[in-house]
Amino acid sequence: MQPYQIRSETIADVAAIAEVNQLAFGRQNEAYLVEQIRQSDRFIPSLSLVAEVDGKVVGHILFSYVDLVGEQQLQVLALAPMAVHPTVQRQGIGTQLVETGLAIADTMQESLIIVLGHPAFYTRFGFKPSIHYDIEPPFSVPEEAFMSKPLKHHQTTYRGIVAYPPAFNGV
Repeated sequence: MQPYQIRSETIADVAAIAEVNQLAFGRQNEAYLVEQIRQSDRFIPSLSLVAEVDGKVVGHILFSYVDLVGEQQLQVLALAPMAVHPTVQRQGIGTQLVETGLAIADTMQESLIIVLGHPAFYTRFGFKPSIHYDIEPPFSVPEEAFMSKPLKHHQTTYRGIVAYPPAFNGV
């Protein structure tokens, strides 16, 4: 595999990001999700990252704000979606996208990240089933697939039910 670069998305990447998400997931839902989040107040430009090989976008990851509703309502991060072009999957691009995103979120002093995904993949980065942190999904999902990762600025009072913004309704 050729060397790749991880960087924040630019306006010129929008179509390529949509294509990577569509090809990786085999449907439009995730590409639509990215577009809806991008147009919302939950979008964080520095946490929409692309992997690029020879000027071509081959991967994308997006972290955006969701709410954690408990005794208080807190803004935390959701990792969704993460996509790698099918022709370059299983070559470390997804791993590097996650690691870079986690590092940026930490430097931004974010506290917690939520993900609904494959446990075998995300547990490698320190994600654990959210139930361990008294964090619940807003819908029925296998316990092991709904995970959280506290960052350096996490406080143990962060517990409750995750409330996704309307952008997530179509996924």
